[in-house]
Amino acid sequence: MMLVRYLSQIGKYFLMLKEVFRNPTKWSAMRQLIFKEIDDLIIDSLGIVCFISFFVGGVVSIQTALNLTNPLIPKYLIGFATRQSVILEFAPTFISIIMAGKMGSFITSSIGTMRVTEQIDALEVMGVNSLNYLVFPKIIALLLYPFVIGISMFLGVLGGWIASVYGGFASSNEFITGIQQEFIPFHIAYAFIKTFVFAMLLATIPSFHGYYMKGGALEVGKASTVSFVWTSVTIILANYILTQLLLT
Repeated sequence: MMLVRYLSQIGKYFLMLKEVFRNPTKWSAMRQLIFKEIDDLIIDSLGIVCFISFFVGGVVSIQTALNLTNPLIPKYLIGFATRQSVILEFAPTFISIIMAGKMGSFITSSIGTMRVTEQIDALEVMGVNSLNYLVFPKIIALLLYPFVIGISMFLGVLGGWIASVYGGFASSNEFITGIQQEFIPFHIAYAFIKTFVFAMLLATIPSFHGYYMKGGALEVGKASTVSFVWTSVTIILANYILTQLLLT
């Protein structure tokens, strides 16, 4: 019974995606909506992303340095490990799970509140495709999400460099040598491919839970929690599948 419910929800999600791209809203109105979503979802997220990325990069480099107890192991491995950890997993995946909490809850609660207050019904009565009006601007805004992840990568490595050099674990030259050591450009492409997929999930899954919720104000909070859980689960599953496809 539970399997049938899950399958029906998945089917409903894909039908929602089809509706999002039908009967588009006029560009004059859509442009304002897109700029508002960029401000709410991208610009407002930069602060917490920068803060977390910088300090987690520092923690990664310190923990790597503390585990290199053998004096025969070169110090440049601190920079190498920091680069690999930040670019391959921390920036695209860990930040996306954090954003599932921040962006996802905001999207679900804002659309859910519109559902509770019957604003979505009013849009439908006026002949507006409410899914296109509400969800499409979020998808377009989150096309800029890789820009956020790029900043996260840079600050993560910068935080690792500062923690390593000023903590006395390695010299600046050793750390930079580690960053350059055996660098594979495709790893950057792999990280941004994942980021585009995660951006789509971040825009659509919370929107789905907000749009189809039922009840009152209490249910808006419950829908936000459920959307965070399912967005995180799908990000982790997508991460596993994309890693298998792109890196093996």
